Amino acid sequence: MKPLDWVVLCATLGSIIGYGLYRSRGANTVDRYLLAGKTMPWYAMALSIMATQASAITFISTTGQSYVDGMRFVQFYFGLPIAMVIISATVVPRFHNAGVYTAYEYLEKRFDAKTRAIASVVFLLQRGFSVGLALYAPAIVLAVIFGWPDQITTLLMGIVVICYTVIGGVQAIAWTDVQQMLIIFAGLFIALAMIIAQLPPDVGLIDAVYLAGAMGKLNTVDFTFDLNNRYT
Repeated sequence: MKPLDWVVLCATLGSIIGYGLYRSRGANTVDRYLLAGKTMPWYAMALSIMATQASAITFISTTGQSYVDGMRFVQFYFGLPIAMVIISATVVPRFHNAGVYTAYEYLEKRFDAKTRAIASVVFLLQRGFSVGLALYAPAIVLAVIFGWPDQITTLLMGIVVICYTVIGGVQAIAWTDVQQMLIIFAGLFIALAMIIAQLPPDVGLIDAVYLAGAMGKLNTVDFTFDLNNRYT
């Protein structure tokens, strides 16, 4: 990499860690650590949820998949906004009124400790496998850039995330997510501008979109019934 690339990379990682630790000040009680003292603004929580939903796989794997296979994978996300609205209107108020720190604490109050333990174990197993993939995807990219083994880059990323997560709690995580989402949005707009600027002189943006549609790259819904089709 060029010196400027190193500066951008180190500055980004350093600012994320530093900002997360800075925002973790005062997280010295359980309420502040797990609930951020219920002082987080709505826009920060919204961006944090977006960052949580959009892992590195979203920006690394799905972009390549859309280039090869089109946009049909997007149909899996159509139900997500509806589910979010239903959960916000029904489940979240119950948790808030119950005065619990986690959903599993609510399950114990509502049912028993066994239910809480089973749900916790299932969630940890599920998220453990998911986080492993989410870490490995960008680790491959960093391994190619640095020329390091992917085991090292995976371990490095895991340590960075664990540092501000364990030290700062929810408040550090949420504000770090906000920072990351702003970086992601900036990168998306810059990438879009560069793509448009580098189109051939005789090809405009509308022409490029039309060509992508003609090649089937913009098909977002697939109603075909085929057991060999992953989108059936």
